[in-house]
Amino acid sequence: MPLSLQNISLKHLGTEIQNTMHTIRGNKHTPGTGLGYLVEEATQSGEQTPTPDSSTPGKEPADSPKPAPKSSLPASLPQKTKSQSNTFPFFSEGLVRNRTAQEKVVALEQQVLVLTKELKSQKELVHILHKALEAAQQEKRASSSFLAAAEDKDRLELVRHQVRQIAELGRRVEALEQERDSLAHSVSLREREVQELQEHVQLLMDKNQAKQQVICKLSEKVTQDFTQPPEEPRLPPNPTDRDLLSQEERMEHLKDDMEAYQTQNRFLNSEIHQVTKIWRKVAEKEKALLMKCAYLQARNCQVESKYLAGLRRLQEAKAGECSELLRQLIQEALQGDTGVASADSVELSPVSEYDEYGFLTVPDYEMEDLKLLAKIQALEVRSHHLLELEAVERPLQQRWAALGELAPSAELKQLLRAGVPHEHRPRVWKWLVHRRVQHLHTPGCYQELLSQGRACEHPAARQIELDLNRTFPNNKHFTCPTSSFPDKLRRVLLAFSWQNPTIGYCQGLNRLAAIALLVLEEEESAFWCLVAIVESIMPAEYYSKTLMASQVDQRVLQDLLSEKLPRLMAHLGQHHVNLSLITFNWFLVVFADSLISDILLRVWDAFLYEGTKVVFRYALAIFKYNEEAILQLQDGLEIYQYLRFFTKTICDSRKLMHIAFSDMNPFPMKQLRQLRAAHREQLDAELRKLELLKAQYLERQAPRDDKRPEGGASEDEGEGDA
Repeated sequence: MPLSLQNISLKHLGTEIQNTMHTIRGNKHTPGTGLGYLVEEATQSGEQTPTPDSSTPGKEPADSPKPAPKSSLPASLPQKTKSQSNTFPFFSEGLVRNRTAQEKVVALEQQVLVLTKELKSQKELVHILHKALEAAQQEKRASSSFLAAAEDKDRLELVRHQVRQIAELGRRVEALEQERDSLAHSVSLREREVQELQEHVQLLMDKNQAKQQVICKLSEKVTQDFTQPPEEPRLPPNPTDRDLLSQEERMEHLKDDMEAYQTQNRFLNSEIHQVTKIWRKVAEKEKALLMKCAYLQARNCQVESKYLAGLRRLQEAKAGECSELLRQLIQEALQGDTGVASADSVELSPVSEYDEYGFLTVPDYEMEDLKLLAKIQALEVRSHHLLELEAVERPLQQRWAALGELAPSAELKQLLRAGVPHEHRPRVWKWLVHRRVQHLHTPGCYQELLSQGRACEHPAARQIELDLNRTFPNNKHFTCPTSSFPDKLRRVLLAFSWQNPTIGYCQGLNRLAAIALLVLEEEESAFWCLVAIVESIMPAEYYSKTLMASQVDQRVLQDLLSEKLPRLMAHLGQHHVNLSLITFNWFLVVFADSLISDILLRVWDAFLYEGTKVVFRYALAIFKYNEEAILQLQDGLEIYQYLRFFTKTICDSRKLMHIAFSDMNPFPMKQLRQLRAAHREQLDAELRKLELLKAQYLERQAPRDDKRPEGGASEDEGEGDA
């Protein structure tokens, strides 16, 4: 095509363009009978009018004849156009005869445009073919180099090079797909904007039409006033007619005002609609950005936790050459994000130092191994929370917000098992505690107990004072010197020791009362929460001097573990592992020292409503959560060391909850009562046997004490002689 365009004659431009157009169309379709004639005529015209030299544009060669004037056009031009109308599709015989010169020029311009478009498409096709040819030549060169390689190593390197090229092309394809998606999104946004503008234009047209109607009515009224002849003078209207006319005029004015207000109302409604749309778009965009930010933060937490886990594994491997480097990396990982903030005081680390209740997210353990585990756990918990924020947490918060007055129901039970949001937990816990102690609660009871404690010191006051400093050393509310929580805790424990003299005080009650204080914040509410746990929820003698009920529950747990997790219990029995050393404190303080606050308070939400069965469910779930890791350990001492901190590896609260309330089913309360009764009877028999052995020993020991010789020197006498 470029060669044919270069040989076009300028003298017979119209004929040449028609012939070239017909030649192209003839090549695209089946060639007709007129093709040879057109090519022949194009050749003749080219011989008659040679093309100017392209090397000197704007000038003609010296020996070329001068172009003839316009009046000297060949006389056979109409005959040629007539003979060509049979083969050229754009002209019919009748139209050629009747067209003027201007119409012919327009037709020729259209043909030029068509030819230009087809030329452009052909150029694009040639460009694509060039690209394909280059790719084929490159592939041929790669294949030739592969075949010419002398060794397998060189061929393998060529194959790797091809694989890298394929990967690069794959990344380019992904980038192009992302760009295509973004362009499609922008196109959809533009279409929405166009649609909104069309609606706005339609509204303005409606408004304009309403105004035109009002103008037409006023014009008709003015025309009628001019066309009607003047009426004859009337008699002055009486007061009744005057009032009627004024009322009619007022009605007309009111109608006009009403129409104006309606038009204005439609306009304002459209504006409100537009503003509402904009607000919704902004809200949706903000929500999408927040979700994206949460996802990126979660991914960051996961990457950082994997990095810390890798450092821990390297530390366990005890690489001698890299020990110093590992120690430095661990210190940077544990301390690198403290105090890192941007210029506008926005923290870069998604894990804060303290949680909502004042607990350290990464407790300051003495062992670096435990510090790493705590940091990994905090990052994993944060990532799970961010990933579940939109799908789980927000719908749960909406359900709690929509929940009105609290009443026992299956829905409330499911909501409590899923966990109470932070802002609703104090109200829910107060209701749960009131249900447990409403038969014990009397107005002013707590103040009376406090006044009794001020009047007389309780025997357990010294032990309470010692345990205050041991209560949650990783919580800022109990370690800060200016905090009021230690004083509140002291008063709550002293009041309870006067409330229940049979127990007085038992180690572990300080943690139960501290959890209640952190959530409820009021001393009296925390006091009644402690009363509800000790005297209503837990079995009798759970916190007595013998801890009888606590020992019974440990034996019940052993039976349940054998039933629910037989592989794990067989493995622990093979290595002679006594789980009571680990689990006894779980039941005594309801996991207060074992689980992180986020999971701990979810356990307490269900515990205050359902009772001790929840403690058994979560104890079984904790072992199920880490069953595979325990089964991989093949040494009793190693198992004990792992059980000391294996609760620190629990990061997914939703997974733990699902195991506790789904995988551990069926879990009937009747079975729990039967197991408790059986083990209580067995333990009582053991204690009676122990008392009998003790009495027999004392009987045997009494005659021996009487026969003991008195001539021996005492220690004091020996010291005096010295």
